[in-house]
Amino acid sequence: MFSSQIEKNVSLAPFNSLKVDAVARGFAQIQSIERLENLLNNSSLPFDKKFVLGGGSNVLFVNDFEGLIIYIAIRGKEIVQETDDHVWLKVGAGENWHNIVRYCVKNGWGGVENLSLIPGTAGAAPIQNIGAYGAELQEVFDSLTAVEMQTGKRRTYDKEACNFGYRDSIFKQELKGEVIVTNVTLKLAKNPVLNTSYGALKEKIDERDIADPTVADISDIVIEIRQSKLPDPSTLGNAGSFFKNPVITNDAYENLKKSHSAMPGYDMKNARKKVPAGWLIEQAGWKGKVVGSVGTYRQQALVIVNHGGATGKEILALSQEIQKSVKQMFDIALVPEVNIVK
Repeated sequence: MFSSQIEKNVSLAPFNSLKVDAVARGFAQIQSIERLENLLNNSSLPFDKKFVLGGGSNVLFVNDFEGLIIYIAIRGKEIVQETDDHVWLKVGAGENWHNIVRYCVKNGWGGVENLSLIPGTAGAAPIQNIGAYGAELQEVFDSLTAVEMQTGKRRTYDKEACNFGYRDSIFKQELKGEVIVTNVTLKLAKNPVLNTSYGALKEKIDERDIADPTVADISDIVIEIRQSKLPDPSTLGNAGSFFKNPVITNDAYENLKKSHSAMPGYDMKNARKKVPAGWLIEQAGWKGKVVGSVGTYRQQALVIVNHGGATGKEILALSQEIQKSVKQMFDIALVPEVNIVK
């Protein structure tokens, strides 16, 4: 028996940026923590499988989903603490991430400006430890509140408990599928030190002859760069970067440089190098290639796009062919950044 809170047989096409038209057997829209707790404490729900969905910008539905989609639409933002140097902003997990960034920029609060125009919700940001243009979410993260899937109880996680890594956190590892993020608190700087370490940012600042850039300048530049490289999901279905940038040992990198002298690499901790996945995919011949209704974006090989009507199976098949090609050419395993739901 379905609860009155749950819709039946809902198309997920409007709820995922790849625009895959999968169908969810059950769909519950959650606008408050209390409603989420009530849902999880309902022992009569006829669903073995549950999947938590936020902005849908980082998910691929391979098939129809025969369980319950829990769609997080918890909104709101409030200052929970403030000093002369910092402000702590608590935001609902269902808030649009870019809107939160622009709100912070408008107020002159620093720390998230490099993360402008990243699609998705605030609740997904710590799960993925989103990052771009030399910055990562963990640098401004204070804490989050989540609800346990099995018990419906609330839990709070500070930065240390989240065990952040490169595009990773405890919520993608030990706690994957175990908790649902309901709100996130960010610690933002009132007198920010701007991060302009990323090459493209420096170039744009120099081009514009900005002597003393502000958080608004950085945000505007990041938006400009992203829009020039990445397709708008509203016009061309995509999930942004489909794969993580692989991190390999310095020795492996130097060996590959012998046969691929132009291979870019960026220093990481523990004698390792990050290699741009887009470059690897392009070298393997996939940039702009179209197979049926799916392909890679003509301006960025790292982005897989739905040209209209592509199924989740077709998108997955293309991603696997790309992985095989890169593995054969470079002996590097590409790992999907997108959450693949089968």
